[in-house]
Parts: sequence; C-alpha cells; structure tokens
Amino acid sequence: MWYAFFKNVLFRPVVRFGFKARIEGEENIPATGGALLASNHLAAGDTFVLPAMMERTLTFPAKAELFAGKGGLGAKIVAWFLKAIGQVPLDRSGGRVSLAGLGPVLEVLDHGGLVGIYPEGTRSPDGRLYKGHTGGARMALAAGVPVVPVAMFDTQAVRTRIGIPWIRRPRIVVGKPLDFSAYAGLFDDHRVLRWVTDEIMAAIQDLSGQTYVDAYGTSVKGGSLSAAEADARILPRPGSGTQPPAVGAGGLS
Repeated sequence: MWYAFFKNVLFRPVVRFGFKARIEGEENIPATGGALLASNHLAAGDTFVLPAMMERTLTFPAKAELFAGKGGLGAKIVAWFLKAIGQVPLDRSGGRVSLAGLGPVLEVLDHGGLVGIYPEGTRSPDGRLYKGHTGGARMALAAGVPVVPVAMFDTQAVRTRIGIPWIRRPRIVVGKPLDFSAYAGLFDDHRVLRWVTDEIMAAIQDLSGQTYVDAYGTSVKGGSLSAAEADARILPRPGSGTQPPAVGAGGLS
C-alpha cells in the first residue's frame, strides 16, 4: 500500500511531469517472474527515477544497518520508510555479499519480484563506468533469473533559481535481458562470478556509452587510487579479452 502511495501519488507525477523523464525499452523488462535490473549509478536521483517510470514494483536492497533505526529520529524515519515500501536488507557484515546475507533478496526473486542493483556499489565519482562487484552475479545465479541491463542519463540534480534541487529531463534506457542459465548454481565460483559481472557491466556500457575504468569506484572516492592511476586503467570494455568459463558435463572445465 505504501509503495503504491509514494510511487503513484508523490514520485511518479514529479518524475514524469516535473522532471520530464523518459524511458526507452521498458518492453525488455519481463512482464512477470523474477528478474534482476542492473544499472549504472550516476546520482541519488537514480533510486527514485527508475522505479517511478516503471509499471512493475521494483525492490532495492539496502544496507541491513539502515533497517535497525539506530541513531536518532532521522534513522528511525529511514528505517520506517524502507520497511513501509517493501525494500529488503542486504547483510554485508562479513565484507563481500555472501549467500547467507542474500536471503531476503533471493526471497523477492523466488516470489517473482524485480530487484534493482547498482553493481558499481557506489555513485560514479566522475561520470565514468567503474568495475562491478560480483554480488549481483551471485544473486542472479542463485535465484536462476535473467539480468536486465539499464543505463541512466542526466539524473544529477541541479539548483534552480530559487535554490531547489531539480532533475532536468532524465532518461532511462533498458536493454534486452541477459541469460546466464548455463552457469546456474555456480554462485560460489569466482571465475564465473567475475565473467558474469563483466558481461553485465559490458551490457550497461553498450547502453550508456560510458568510458570504462577497470577499478572500483570506491577506491577513487576513498583516495586509494589517484585520478592518474584511474586513467591508466581505462579499458575499451569490461573483461576485455576474457573468455567465458567453459562448462562441461562435470561442471567447469
């Protein structure tokens, strides 16, 4: 109920008629059944522009600690909002996303829902596309669902003359679903997870046209990788030159 209220009464009118947003390729999103939507991440506006422009309900995993509501009134409001609109916790307390930490996400997919992720794990620090984390590939292979690549454009907010942040003509492009069923169940094999992740990122790059940097965006934001070092890691495509893992009758070969 709350998801429908916030989407249809608040966000969709603003996004569609205020921001003048457009979506292309929505027919590529499966009409029914579980699927994973994997998008580039340019700005905070991505998280509400995309679901506002879609007909189906979209669930985004959020950090598990946000659901605890610890840290004052603001934290309690955030926790209530996430729960009210049906978002699910993602447990990364052990570092990388493990299968155990994906339980709530896999439940959504198993029940035929759509889950949205940002494989880069953070907003792009400079508008380029950065290396994807393998958590999304793990979700897709564990749940046995297709991955739908998505590219966001112009979702950065700008200040209007009266000082209100506003997004002007954002655009969403949805690509054709990617089928990784040949690797179903291999959600703990690093070679498979890296190849699947690179294929997802390559599909996003094909839609967005972004320059690809073979490094995690968090390393640039955190300062462990300088701008010059990031420039040296530019590749024409994610996973350039990597061959798909061969799967034989007895598993990987």
